[in-house]
Amino acid sequence: MRAREPDEQGYVERAGVRIGYETFGFDVPGAADRPVVVFVPIDTIVHSRAWKGQVPYLAQHYRVVTIDPRGNGRTDRPTVSAAYDDLEFVEDTVAVMDHLGVERATLVGICLSSWHAVLVAHLHPERVQGVVAVGPWVKDATPPHPWRQEAKDGFEEERESYEGWGLTNRHVWRDDWPAFPRFFFDQMLPEPHSTKQLEDVLEFANETSGEVMLTAEDGAYYPETVEEGERIMAGLTAPVLVVRGTDDRCQPPGRAATLVRLTDAEEVVIEGAGHLPMARHPVVVDRAIKRFVDRVNGIAPPRRRTRRGRPRVLYLSSPIGLGHVRRDLAVADAMRAQRPDLEVEWLTQSPVAEFLEKRGESVHPASRHLASESGHFEAESGEHDLHAFDAVRRMDEVLVNNFMVFDDLVERERFDLWVGDEAWDLDHFLHEHPSLKRAPFVWMTDFVGWVPMPDGGEREAFLTADYNAEMVEHVSRSPGLRDRSVFVGDPDDVVDLPLGPGLPTARAWTEQHFDFAGYVMGERPDPGRREELRERLGYRPDEVVCLVSVGGSGVGHHLLRRVAAAYGPASRRIDGLRMVVVTGPRIDRAALDLPDGVEVHGFLPELDLHHAACDVAVVQGGLSTTMELTAARRPFLYVPLEHHFEQQVHVRHRLTRHGAGRALSYADTDPDRIAEELVAALAQPVDYLPVPSDGAERAARLALEAL
Repeated sequence: MRAREPDEQGYVERAGVRIGYETFGFDVPGAADRPVVVFVPIDTIVHSRAWKGQVPYLAQHYRVVTIDPRGNGRTDRPTVSAAYDDLEFVEDTVAVMDHLGVERATLVGICLSSWHAVLVAHLHPERVQGVVAVGPWVKDATPPHPWRQEAKDGFEEERESYEGWGLTNRHVWRDDWPAFPRFFFDQMLPEPHSTKQLEDVLEFANETSGEVMLTAEDGAYYPETVEEGERIMAGLTAPVLVVRGTDDRCQPPGRAATLVRLTDAEEVVIEGAGHLPMARHPVVVDRAIKRFVDRVNGIAPPRRRTRRGRPRVLYLSSPIGLGHVRRDLAVADAMRAQRPDLEVEWLTQSPVAEFLEKRGESVHPASRHLASESGHFEAESGEHDLHAFDAVRRMDEVLVNNFMVFDDLVERERFDLWVGDEAWDLDHFLHEHPSLKRAPFVWMTDFVGWVPMPDGGEREAFLTADYNAEMVEHVSRSPGLRDRSVFVGDPDDVVDLPLGPGLPTARAWTEQHFDFAGYVMGERPDPGRREELRERLGYRPDEVVCLVSVGGSGVGHHLLRRVAAAYGPASRRIDGLRMVVVTGPRIDRAALDLPDGVEVHGFLPELDLHHAACDVAVVQGGLSTTMELTAARRPFLYVPLEHHFEQQVHVRHRLTRHGAGRALSYADTDPDRIAEELVAALAQPVDYLPVPSDGAERAARLALEAL
């Protein structure tokens, strides 16, 4: 799922070639008054999705246009080399601007497409407000990297084998195209922990072909001479921003230096970055483009507003389900009880935002700009199957967008404390860019360590270890960035598994770097008044209430149908059975088509009370729901989502430690088996490890120490 879908996908035809474009931010109120940013057709080896870390964020502020290059993406693949001349890319840009009624824009390009942006500014100066050149190629006298000259000299040579830069060869491109981008982009992304960015760019590269690339390679550069190229740069009237990395293995730094010198350009240099900083360092690139576009359009930088009086807390609560917000509300309430002058504002999204607003909490208006994390997870799910680690990796552009929303907010407004409950975007990008920390930061989580699934093989084991290693390195490099790291649980709740080769175990590392709050949940009903609670909720003494729920996400409808199908066999075994299905806020209960006799509810704001009042429950393997049932000492079955490492490993470990629940695999959830398990759960004595009741107060104390 994209962080932001385009307003329009269209085509402009030039000389028989259809040029694909997308627009963003054109359909919002006041759009006509917004500046325009055009990502000119990028180099043919990739397409415009290479800018996925920039487009959603910039579209919050401007109208944005992306154009796929000839030979890739949604644009046609001409078969004659003249169709790939520099000037064709220039005129494609102007044609799309004409078609959309864009009179002037800031143009953004990378590598060769940076030069195309410069050429548009040279040939059509009235159309260009500014040029952003990332890792630019320019027509100057700077010699290429030695590998490129060697590759050029040997491009036509047929050999027995090809390796390294020798893959820059006509015969490789024609006969085994994927081999070249595999090597080339590995060099373009020299930064550690770039596995996802590499996967993305290889996907883009494999949407073209070696034949197309060979045709494009023979396109004509413009102009013909270095002297003309330098005159073009020196004559530009539009301001220029150059962004480059110090480890760019594609374009030598002299080319960027020429562009800076001849245009008096602003320059942003990213230490250690390779040729694709917009992918590997999106926050730096986003901030640089935003500042530049604002400046060339006369938009003043935001003035940071400071309010005197009550201390302000910005609370980021994970929106994937409703479990986090229940505990976050408990922590926030405990913080306010300990500091009555405290003001808490929430940066979050659906379904959490609606839940908080119904409770009278203040959800910051900036939340409307957040891309949907719940929607992403739902899009990633199958039939009771959610590969959570893969889903998090593929949520990268959502996380970039959401961090930038946060960064804009805290640049405008002062907060005295940030609290992030599994706010992965905040924690990751603050560690990547510690200078952006402007307030004390408290990090909360209920698990530590990405865990590979057994069928993921060596690749998944490598990837999870790489992500864990990055986490360890982040904390080692900036040990004080988190003013408090709060684990929601006790040390024994952490799995004692290695984080990866040469890394400590999750438990040992967590004990070293976290404080432990114990489990956190809201106010619990008095177990001595359970019958009174049942009566208030409408449950009769002679009923055996089976509560079936799947949390606040939209992932659980398959399980709801399976369990409801067991109502007949179960009711024949259990006298007085009343099965109550709770769909939550994101599942359409009318679409479930459940059997007669099964009671169905949508969202129940007091679901925790229903958990405490029921006789038995069937739930997914989420931590919040299962721990509510554990604390209430209710028998329950839980069915972890397949491939969900947190439910399959972390939650299961914690429940095993507490002696709580009966685990079932989804494959075993036929009606008769569910009925049998319900009977067994009702007959089994409850002897769970007690769940301490002061977790919220402990977490609040730890957070307030940072304030």
